[in-house]
Amino acid sequence: MIRRLAIAAALIALEIFSFGTVAVAADAPSGKAANLATAIFAGGCFWCTESDFEKLPGVTGAESGYTAGKTVNPTYEQVSAGGTGHTEAVRVTYDPSKVSYTQLIEYFWHNVDPTAKDRQFCDSGNQYRSGIYWQNESERKIAEGSRDALLASGKFKEIHTEIIAASKFYPAEEYHQDYYKKNPIRYNYYRHGCGRDARLEALWGKK
Repeated sequence: MIRRLAIAAALIALEIFSFGTVAVAADAPSGKAANLATAIFAGGCFWCTESDFEKLPGVTGAESGYTAGKTVNPTYEQVSAGGTGHTEAVRVTYDPSKVSYTQLIEYFWHNVDPTAKDRQFCDSGNQYRSGIYWQNESERKIAEGSRDALLASGKFKEIHTEIIAASKFYPAEEYHQDYYKKNPIRYNYYRHGCGRDARLEALWGKK
């Protein structure tokens, strides 16, 4: 039905791999508790970005969706066709007393390929561009400062991750939410086949 499911199915047909289990933070309604905050990121496939952030202590949940585009109430089919301007993104809900926005930004960088333009790993098109979508001036300064420090370090010659003001975030269809929990075999085959973790290790070293 969708490209990444086709990749997963093809890999399943070729070979069986075993994957370890990891502890995952419990979901919580986005930003409803007074002591929680939200942050919006795009890191390619939102299944993977959601999965990565929900493993970070202090994060109570992540919601897959679409942002930074022009189409109102976009569908997955519209976004994946590349004509809406939206990118696959996640809205992360976190407890600032346990993890700071600065730490979220640092974690984000280590889970994307900032050198890739209009793609991430095996997924190409501007709907898979990476991005940080700040919601206030404090977040903007932290995000831009982190990017500038990364460039100044000499690790990367260019960083293509966009850092812009947050716009309307549209939650993705229900079947995309917590996909890695609902369909762990297909998810793991997709992630493995896409080469995400191999590329991240090449860029950032072993976790």
